[in-house]
Amino acid sequence: MSQQSNPILDRAEENGVSLEMQGAVAVVRLCRPAKRNALNDGLIEALRDVFQNLPPEAGAAVIHGEGDHFCAGLDLSELKERDAGEGIHHSRSWHVALNAVEQGRVPVVAALHGAVVGGGLELASASHIRVADESTFYALPEGTRGIFVGGGGSVRVPKLIGAARMTDMMLTGRVYNAQDGERVGFAQYLVPTGTALTKAIELATRIATNAPLTNFALTHALPRIAEQPADHGLFTEALMASIAQSAPEAKARVRAFLEGKAAKVQKG
Repeated sequence: MSQQSNPILDRAEENGVSLEMQGAVAVVRLCRPAKRNALNDGLIEALRDVFQNLPPEAGAAVIHGEGDHFCAGLDLSELKERDAGEGIHHSRSWHVALNAVEQGRVPVVAALHGAVVGGGLELASASHIRVADESTFYALPEGTRGIFVGGGGSVRVPKLIGAARMTDMMLTGRVYNAQDGERVGFAQYLVPTGTALTKAIELATRIATNAPLTNFALTHALPRIAEQPADHGLFTEALMASIAQSAPEAKARVRAFLEGKAAKVQKG
């Protein structure tokens, strides 16, 4: 890995988020292991800055947590009393940061292990692919602590597991283990303990070889199409398909396939 050095990334690292490049993959690490990578304002700002300033050579990104846990959520030791207006602005700052993950330039793969709790689950749900190892567990303790999700969880988590399951988690404090988490939709991949990061980088390396416009369509157009009425979605699909296939790289890839130079799909 080669360390990227610039003032924005240096400041982000001081606030608990580091970035290293591995080939075309930007590997983003949460670096507060003593706090189980709990999220404070500095770390949230650092996440925003990193994902808004990925190196141009990055074709995909991986996010993971240093130590025994991915992210244990909001750092309650730094929770301040805020009036309603201040609370709204604070929540919106989280939205900006996690939107930078979900709606950034490249697909993001989250490597999950240990606690994926509260704000940590909100961060994971902003990623496009989630790889969990067998030590992973998921929870939304905000409901039992007298607060509510404020980092986009009410929008993103139901898309993964449904509103009924999220309601259950927040009303009862239910915790999902890694196996049940994969079953209900928290993660697309379940791997042995200690191997989530390796698998995530493997997937991101593969993703980075895709045509950039195709990756953009999958991370930006597909989520919007899924929420549109069918007729609107089909029209948007037609527009995106036309744009993607007209790109020079797409034409070159199709030509290579027709000439027998590209690998055919094989049974998994």
